[in-house]
Amino acid sequence: MSEKKEFNNKYEKKLSSLQVELVRMQEWVIENNQKIVVIFEGRDAAGKGGTIKRLIENLNPRHCRVVALAAPTEKEKTQWYFQRYVNHLPSAGEIVIFDRSWYNRAGVEKVMGFCSDKQYIDFLQTCPEFERMIIGSNIKLVKYWFSVSQEEQMKRFQGRIDDPTKGWKLSPMDLESVKRWDDYSAAKDNMLEHTDTETSPWYIVESDNKKMARVNCISHFLNLINYSDVDHEQIILPKREDGHKFERPSKSNFNYVPSII
Repeated sequence: MSEKKEFNNKYEKKLSSLQVELVRMQEWVIENNQKIVVIFEGRDAAGKGGTIKRLIENLNPRHCRVVALAAPTEKEKTQWYFQRYVNHLPSAGEIVIFDRSWYNRAGVEKVMGFCSDKQYIDFLQTCPEFERMIIGSNIKLVKYWFSVSQEEQMKRFQGRIDDPTKGWKLSPMDLESVKRWDDYSAAKDNMLEHTDTETSPWYIVESDNKKMARVNCISHFLNLINYSDVDHEQIILPKREDGHKFERPSKSNFNYVPSII
């Protein structure tokens, strides 16, 4: 067996076991009316979306939401900066995942000039207090920064160009970020300096290897949640009644989707 195939087998086996644990964790969240927020931040093509996809793949969507907000509307620009994010915070029994978050102000808005210097400084000063308020309302807040190298990012961007199913992932903003690597690095470092606090720490996920990043992040997340198994009553399927009590109509009465293979 090749080294790559052996790694992929280990990855699939580990991911499968972690996803079982995620279901158990969610059952505990629902049963105990817990509230969890997970923030995924990082450079474009760092692997956030792929990790989120595997994290939620087997979870109950009625109790787990992914929030990926578009640019603020003109009305939202007049509001308190955090207001549009507050509307998406979890109720009891919910897990909310932010695919990018209020930290847009510390990253893309700062680098691309979408906010003023005063707005930027105000954010860095008030964000820790905002997060203390979230935690104080009994919400578990977890923050991940996905760290990707320049070389790997360019490789993934080229992959998006070459793959017709992934072209939508490459935006003009992504292309502009290529020229502003150092600006984003400085913004990230300043963000961490001001918002990596004892009550709300950042966790860095090295993500040049996407599969390693996924299982490392999910495993770490599970270890942060002090969950336990929820007892279930044994489920027994009822027996079907023998025989047919009605005559089924002819298939010709309906429109069936044709088979193409």
